[in-house]
Amino acid sequence: MYEPRQINELVINWHVTEACNYSCHYCYAHWKKSDLRGEIIHDEIRSQKLIELLYGFFCAKNKANLLQSRLQWASVRLNIAGGEPLLYEQKVLRVIRVARDLGMNVSIITNGSRLTKPLIKAIAPDVSLLGISLDSSNNQTNREIGRIDRKGLLLRAHSVEEILAMGRQINPQMRLKVNTVVNSLNASEDMSCFIQTLQPERWKVLRMLPVLNNDLAVSDVEFNSFIDRHLALKNVMCIEDNSDMTESYIMVDPYGRFFQNKQSRNGSGYFYSKPILSTGIEAAFSQLTFSTEKFIGRYERISEEVLA
Repeated sequence: MYEPRQINELVINWHVTEACNYSCHYCYAHWKKSDLRGEIIHDEIRSQKLIELLYGFFCAKNKANLLQSRLQWASVRLNIAGGEPLLYEQKVLRVIRVARDLGMNVSIITNGSRLTKPLIKAIAPDVSLLGISLDSSNNQTNREIGRIDRKGLLLRAHSVEEILAMGRQINPQMRLKVNTVVNSLNASEDMSCFIQTLQPERWKVLRMLPVLNNDLAVSDVEFNSFIDRHLALKNVMCIEDNSDMTESYIMVDPYGRFFQNKQSRNGSGYFYSKPILSTGIEAAFSQLTFSTEKFIGRYERISEEVLA
C-alpha cells in the first residue's frame, strides 16, 4: 500500500495579474483570456470567494481531496505572484488579510520595484516569505532583459537591501527568497557578491522556460556553467531546469483557472482548467495533471520551510 508523503506546507500559487511595469523578453505571465471576465483581483467578492474555495479544498482537514492519498501536509500557503502584484498594493493587502484570516500562510513574489518603506511595513507582519525576482546586478543587462519601466527606471540594489533589512527587522520570522532566471543575457554573470549581500534563505535559480517564446533561451552548457560558477552558494541555491517546472506546481491564473506548463512536439504553452468559480474547485482541479513525484522531487531539494 502506498504511504502518502508527509510534508510541512502545500503551496498554492495565485498569479493575480498579468500586468507588469517591466517587459522581460522571456516573460511567461501571459494567459489566454477568451470570453472570461476580468482579473479576479479587481473584484473583492470574487477574490474572497476564490481564496475561500482554495483554502477549503486544500486545507489539511479536507480528507475528500484525493491529492491526500499521495501527499499529506500540515498547512497551506497562498503565494501571490504576477505579473507584478504590487501594482495593485491595496488589493494585494486585502488578499493577504483574507487569506491570513482563513488560516493560510502567505507569501508574495515581486520584482521589487514597487517596494517602499511604508509598503514593507504593511506587508512584513503578515507574510512568511518574501520573494524578489532579480536576474542581474548589472544595469545594462537588466535593460537588455527588459527589467526597466516606461520611465527608464531600474531597480536600485542599495534600495532593495535597505527595504529588505527593514522587513526582516519588523518580522524576524519572514524569510527571503531570490528568484533568478538564467537566460542568454545573464548566463555568463557572477552574481555571488550580490546574493551574499542580500543573504536570502533560498536562491532559486531557474532556467529560462520557453512557455511562450524562445527569446533568451540558454543551452545545457550555459545553464550548467552558471550553476558551477555559483557552487559556493550551494547551501542556499535551489536549481530548477525546464523539466522540473512542468506539472510540479499548483497554479491559478488571474482569471481563476488552474493551469500547468506543458511541453510537446508543437512547443510549449499552458493547459487550463475550467474557471474555478463557475465549474467548482474539485472539478476544475481534476482537469489538470499534477505530478506528485515531481513536486516531491523539488521538495526534497529544498527545506520544507522555504518551498514555493
